[in-house]
Amino acid sequence: MRAAVVVLAAGAGTRVGAEVNKVLLPLAGVPVVARSVRTARSVPGVDRVVLVVRDGEQDAVRTVVEPHLDDDGPEVAMVTGGATRHLSEWAALSVLEPAIGAGEIDVVAMHDAARPLAGVALYEAVLAAAERVGGAIPVVPFDDLVAAESSPLPERLVGVQTPQAFRATDLLAAHRAARADGFEATDTAGILARYTELQVAAVDSTAGNVKLTVTDDFTVAEALIAR
Repeated sequence: MRAAVVVLAAGAGTRVGAEVNKVLLPLAGVPVVARSVRTARSVPGVDRVVLVVRDGEQDAVRTVVEPHLDDDGPEVAMVTGGATRHLSEWAALSVLEPAIGAGEIDVVAMHDAARPLAGVALYEAVLAAAERVGGAIPVVPFDDLVAAESSPLPERLVGVQTPQAFRATDLLAAHRAARADGFEATDTAGILARYTELQVAAVDSTAGNVKLTVTDDFTVAEALIAR
């Protein structure tokens, strides 16, 4: 399997309350975005990594990422993202499009830089499942939900995380169709659900794959790293 990983770091991250983009902040001594990129580069079978950043933050991201990259992994291509997640994904796919068209990439994973604790094992699981059935998303059960007014809940409710992985040709085709229609989805799986009949596997994950949204999330993540 030949895989590419897109690390999405073009969001604003305003809810953290910092003066800079949250992905530039240190997490146990390593910038958030650097952790996410470093892990992506270390996944077996990944030979292309695309880092999507906000316009104007290219130099800042490069400064915090480069010191944490060794010579063993693939090069990191940096691309400027769009105003939405959907447009940022398209910017990355535009970079990968020639390689996908040439059959050089089998699977593409989309990952939020703000989930820096996603491990190599989770990447391997979603990439393998996507190669096998067409798509894969990591999920974690919601075990502590209470229904309002005693209304019944579905048997199994899960939260969806990243990395989400899909066959490269199907992902590119779905994005092209969405672009033609002017459609945007909130996550990658939503685009595939609308424009393909691809099966998407649910891969078990854990709450440890925390997304850094507010300040307290940094405290939780640092505790998980220390443990």
